[in-house]
Amino acid sequence: MTQALDALTAQMLDAAKSAGADSADAMAVRGTSVSVDVRAGALEEAQREEGTDIGLRVFIGQRSAIVSSSDTTSKTLSEMAERAVAMAREAPENPYAGLATPEQLVTGWDVSALELYDPTPEPEPAALQEAASQAEAAALDVKGITQVQSASAAYGARDIHLAGSNGFSGGYQRTDRGLSCVAIAGTGTGMERDYDGDSRIFQSDLRGAAEIGRSAAERALLRLDARKPPTGAYPVLFDERIASSLIGHLLSAINGSAITRGASFLRDAMGTAVLPEGISLIEDPHRPRTGGSRPFDAEFLPTAKRAVVDNGILQGWTLDLATGRQLGLPSTGNAACGTGSGPSPSSWNMALTQGTATRADLIRDMGTGLLVTSMIGSTINPNTGDYSRGAAGLWIENGEITYAVNECTIAGNLRDMLLALVPANDARAHLSRVVPSLLVPGMTIAGI
Repeated sequence: MTQALDALTAQMLDAAKSAGADSADAMAVRGTSVSVDVRAGALEEAQREEGTDIGLRVFIGQRSAIVSSSDTTSKTLSEMAERAVAMAREAPENPYAGLATPEQLVTGWDVSALELYDPTPEPEPAALQEAASQAEAAALDVKGITQVQSASAAYGARDIHLAGSNGFSGGYQRTDRGLSCVAIAGTGTGMERDYDGDSRIFQSDLRGAAEIGRSAAERALLRLDARKPPTGAYPVLFDERIASSLIGHLLSAINGSAITRGASFLRDAMGTAVLPEGISLIEDPHRPRTGGSRPFDAEFLPTAKRAVVDNGILQGWTLDLATGRQLGLPSTGNAACGTGSGPSPSSWNMALTQGTATRADLIRDMGTGLLVTSMIGSTINPNTGDYSRGAAGLWIENGEITYAVNECTIAGNLRDMLLALVPANDARAHLSRVVPSLLVPGMTIAGI
């Protein structure tokens, strides 16, 4: 399959050259996905998709255009190239656009060390159905669960190949396997739901179906008899399942696209404290068996481990070639793209320094406040960092969980929140974003 995609991208580049492009790059993706949904002990839906997508970006001087297709016949490829060149001639000039120079290209990478592909056979649909059924049955076995909204199992495999007229050609394979369950507790207007799930590259790493079903059920039961919390200023503990969203806001604020637009509350923060002293945020795109790992980025530059935040101090932006050129800085090897879109900066695997306290320790020590387990909606000002989100979770009184909470809003300023956060030690090491539960000592809660 890899050789076939190699030939396909080479053919695409030849077509672009023949059509009059000054330079070009191409991406081909061959993918298979299978998913099964179970409900009430019976198969509800099964889907299977297979296909090859090809994308082409061409340059005429500083003008560029992108085209894509799922038809890979020679005639279509030639027509795509001609159309792309015609579009590029009419596009506005971008002084920062262009391919990497040959000296910038990655050389010598070891895909096998990243363990991105599980060589075990694709699972039969019956096996996926059985796994989903086991998760559903385990949830229904928990007293108080009235129904299971859905139980799903899925498998995916992709072969990715990139090539450019600057001399690069390379690719790799990926697999992913997932299992999830959504359980419902209570009846009528008192119904509450929650979920659990797992997604891994290797089948052998995937958590058991029964464990996932029971966990979804137990989480749903904890949400019964929810009420609004009091309004006021309280500590807020973000559960590990959602704590990575806070770090996600930091990553968005240091993304080169936001920085070049001036649309970031951290646009002037380089070299200053953005996290508490002693806390670092490390990017590692070479962590084995992790979804954010890759041997090179979408512009064929090497990926590398780096400290985004070191001991609380912001070290650098997340850049691709274009945003780097605009800022007068080198790319950090963080370009991502799809077959129908050009490169843009994106973060790979991130890990936040964990604390020494358990989540239970933070609950005990926070006194009275809110443990947030889910959030909906958001009003976030990227320029100022003003933050407001709908939340649900568990109310803490005197260091103990007392009742379930819903229909409240938590608000603060991200710059202040990030500088004050206290990490627990419960992060899951296999995730692309390894972030533990995070305590923010003071936020505004709007409830009753």
